[in-house]
Amino acid sequence: MAASVAGLALAMAAPASAEDVKIGFLGGFTGPIESLTPPIFEGVKLAVDQVNAQGGILDGKIDLVQGDSTCADTTAASGAADRMVNSENVTALVGPLCSGATIAAANTAAIPGGVVLISPAATSPALTGLDDNDLVFRTAPSDAYQGQMLAKTLRADGVENIAVTYVNNDYGKGFADALAAAFAEQGGSVAANVAHEDGKADYRAEIGQLAGSGADMLVVLAYADGSGQTIIRQAIEGGDFAKFAGGDGMISDTLVPAVGEAPLQGMVATRPGSSETDGTSVFNKLAEEAGVPPTGTFVPQGYDAAFLIALAIEKNGNGGREGLSKALREVASAPGEVILPGEWEKAKKLLAEGADINYEGASGSHEFDDNGDVPGVIVKTVVDGVVFKEVGQVD
Repeated sequence: MAASVAGLALAMAAPASAEDVKIGFLGGFTGPIESLTPPIFEGVKLAVDQVNAQGGILDGKIDLVQGDSTCADTTAASGAADRMVNSENVTALVGPLCSGATIAAANTAAIPGGVVLISPAATSPALTGLDDNDLVFRTAPSDAYQGQMLAKTLRADGVENIAVTYVNNDYGKGFADALAAAFAEQGGSVAANVAHEDGKADYRAEIGQLAGSGADMLVVLAYADGSGQTIIRQAIEGGDFAKFAGGDGMISDTLVPAVGEAPLQGMVATRPGSSETDGTSVFNKLAEEAGVPPTGTFVPQGYDAAFLIALAIEKNGNGGREGLSKALREVASAPGEVILPGEWEKAKKLLAEGADINYEGASGSHEFDDNGDVPGVIVKTVVDGVVFKEVGQVD
């Protein structure tokens, strides 16, 4: 069985078309992040469109194919990844977006198939220790860091006592563990830390346990189109909590309209963001011109993942899979002439001349460490009206 799988991976190692190169995008088009996925895909597509409009890749174009990982269903994520790797014969993957889906896709398809995978949104610390043959990367920082920054944000706001509920998966547990440890280290009290399953209609039992802790604030580490929305709505209906906070999975334009504007005013949530660099400024302008939300949750990270893959393929000199992770590290890091978002034509010319390049992206620098992780930036957002508005970087 192992030999047949290895043989299939080798047989699929070159793209189906000699002219075009296939890159796959796996996102949660259905499920608990269905409102977050389309803008991220727009960011990915913007990068692909720029490459194709500025001379293309190698001797052809990028053919972007998409699949639905559903986020919550790891079996579906594995199946979608298998189709991408072994049927669509993609050279590389952007996504999945959710941590559990990313780990499943990596272990069942990408790693056995020798396919580089860059997730723009999978933030679980569990990805750091993945045995991945240097194939799995991400352009967003780990929740080991975001948990610290959310704790710092809440303590700076004067929050003393929190109850935490998290979706019972790789994302939720990793985030909750990091937050609880950091909040306690910074002098706060975690009165309750309760897991919940996604997709239930009623969370009143869990809410009762959380409310019974006497905490001042409920921190929900889940998804805005899934359990997170239901828990907040039922906590408000029951009069159990009046103050809420969350992480990146809760930042969606659908949350406030679904739950109600008045009770969520001032709700705080953190997410990976972008530092103020030349790369972010250039991207913001390009994205606005293209009708893509430049500061949307994980939109810059999605753009960077796609642009980095394109640069790595061009650097590698062919549309195959072998050598791509090495090329990725080379185009993402100093030394080299700086390439900013949208500068594909410049990068293509430099690579053809044998020059080194260093991509400085929409979400900042991507100096991947040995685990494929990046430091990244965390920003604070606050509900104002019906949307989450970014108010600044958490230092």
